[in-house]
Amino acid sequence: MDSINIISIITIAFLGSLGHCVGMCGGIVIAYTSTKIDDQWSKTKQTISHIFYSFGRIVTYMFIGAIFGYFGEVVTISKTANGILLLLTGILMVLVGLSLIGKLKFLALIEHSVSKSAWYQVTFKRLIKSNSVGSFFTLGLLNGLLPCGFVYFFAITAISTGSAISGMLVMLIFGLSTIPALFSLGFFVGIFKQSALRNLMIKLAAILVVFYGISVIYYGYEHISYANKIKTEKVS
Repeated sequence: MDSINIISIITIAFLGSLGHCVGMCGGIVIAYTSTKIDDQWSKTKQTISHIFYSFGRIVTYMFIGAIFGYFGEVVTISKTANGILLLLTGILMVLVGLSLIGKLKFLALIEHSVSKSAWYQVTFKRLIKSNSVGSFFTLGLLNGLLPCGFVYFFAITAISTGSAISGMLVMLIFGLSTIPALFSLGFFVGIFKQSALRNLMIKLAAILVVFYGISVIYYGYEHISYANKIKTEKVS
């Protein structure tokens, strides 16, 4: 992973968190803030609780990143295979970006509503009633499993790295970049709920996703072209 990719990941994740993530996960943040956190708690304990929740999400994201990155590592056995993988992941990124903008229903077709499953609801209700600091971390782990367009995008990015470690790093950066918006949600609920601002952030992030996908497609094309060039030189 080079610095340009890291900057792109941070930018997309941060903008996405101000729009999409606040809309998708904001309800959970508000719910546990109002239900689990006692106003009598010290600011330090409240802060630790929020941090534990965020760390829980990040751990789940990193686990997902490691799995997808390892899958990318397994299938990239040659320069050509790597190029094909990059082409496919780039196309998927573009489809995700267009879906986030609202031009396609690609995400609606692949999303599975984990939150509606019985085991998820039972576990969520049990955790939301607990006031232990550890329950915030577990709730974060659970929240990391929720279907989300940006999680899909970064999971696809993890595949393109062709490495379990790099895939984990991609999801770590994604998770860390979403903390400021979700952590501050309780203080700026009014601002984040403004649909105009949220829609603007989502569209900006989605446009970046599309352009990032196009760049990955180009890298894939370069890999395949280079592999074909080497084969031609060997034959001649």
